[in-house]
Amino acid sequence: MLKLENISKSFPQRGIVLENLNLEIIEGDSISVTGPSGSGKSTLMNIIGSLDRPDSGDVIFRDKSILSLNADESALYRNRNIGFVFQDHLLLPYLSIKENIILPLFATPMLKVEFTEKYDFAMFLMERMGISDLGTKYPGNISGGEAQRVALVRALVNKPSLLLADEPTGSLDTGNASRMALLLKELNRELGITLIVTTHSENLASRMNRHLKLENGKLVN
Repeated sequence: MLKLENISKSFPQRGIVLENLNLEIIEGDSISVTGPSGSGKSTLMNIIGSLDRPDSGDVIFRDKSILSLNADESALYRNRNIGFVFQDHLLLPYLSIKENIILPLFATPMLKVEFTEKYDFAMFLMERMGISDLGTKYPGNISGGEAQRVALVRALVNKPSLLLADEPTGSLDTGNASRMALLLKELNRELGITLIVTTHSENLASRMNRHLKLENGKLVN
C-alpha cells in the first residue's frame, strides 16, 4: 500500500532528523512508532501525509509517487486517502460538534449520494464512539477525552484508507488514553483502515501489529 524509500530530512536548527529511512506498509496493517521527543516522529507522519516533503527519497502510495503531485493533487490525495489525528484535537470552537465532524465533507465536490453515504457513516461513527449525544454542543463544553473522540470521527468521515495518529493519547489522562488506544485498534480491525500511530505510550504501542522505534533517523524493530 505504502512504501518509503531512502527518506532523508534535515532542518537548519535540528540537523538530520530522518536519514535513508525505509518502510513498507501493507493494507490493513497497524504500526506504532516510538522514539524520544525530537526524533522525527511527527516529521515522518507529515511526509507520509503530504504535509511536508523530504530532502531526498520517495514516498510511493499504491504504486504512485506522491512527491510528483502538484499542490491541488496533494490536497486531493490527503482528502481521499488520509485521516489525521493529532495530540491536540484542533476542533473549531465556533462550530458545533456535528458541524466539526462533517466539515471535511465540504472540502471537495461530491455527488449528493456520496455526501449522504458519508454523512450517514459519520452518524454511525458518533454512535459507535459514544458521542452521538454531543452533536449540538460546542468544543468548549465537552471533556478532553470526548474532544479526541470527535477528532477521530472527523478524521474518518471521508472513509480514508490510511489513518495517521500523531500522539493521539498524549493529552489524555490514563483512563481516556486507554479507551482511545482500544478504539483505534478496534477501528483498524473492524473497518480495515491501515493505521500508523506515533506515541510515547507503551500501552498504545503494544496494541499495534508492529512496533517500530525511530533511532538515529531510521526505523528499527
